Amino acid sequence: MLKVGVLGAGHLGKIHLKLLQQSEKYNLIGFFDPSQENAQKVAKEFGYTAFDSVTDLIDAVDVVDIVTPTLSHFNCAKEAITKGKHIFIEKPITNTVTEAEAIKTLVSQEHVKGQVGHVER
Repeated sequence: MLKVGVLGAGHLGKIHLKLLQQSEKYNLIGFFDPSQENAQKVAKEFGYTAFDSVTDLIDAVDVVDIVTPTLSHFNCAKEAITKGKHIFIEKPITNTVTEAEAIKTLVSQEHVKGQVGHVER
């Protein structure tokens, strides 16, 4: 069973957390949110483990579910991919086509899987 962590615990991030918690295919390890106040609230309300940093979360999982603001997608994805982690990244994939192409190249070079999510349309 793949271990999954979620980056971002806003409205959409909480939806991802709930769906992963219910899944029989994945083991939800926890999440990271840059707002400590929000992280504590989500951890307490739902019982999820809040990590102290993006890096700590990435290091603890096999798959990183990126549900952060679009401007941070590229850096989060790059860190995860270069550490050999698969990524699921909420749309839009990045802020620019150049960044999207770089992610595509990194996924291929590192032999990991990458997918763009369309959970809410």
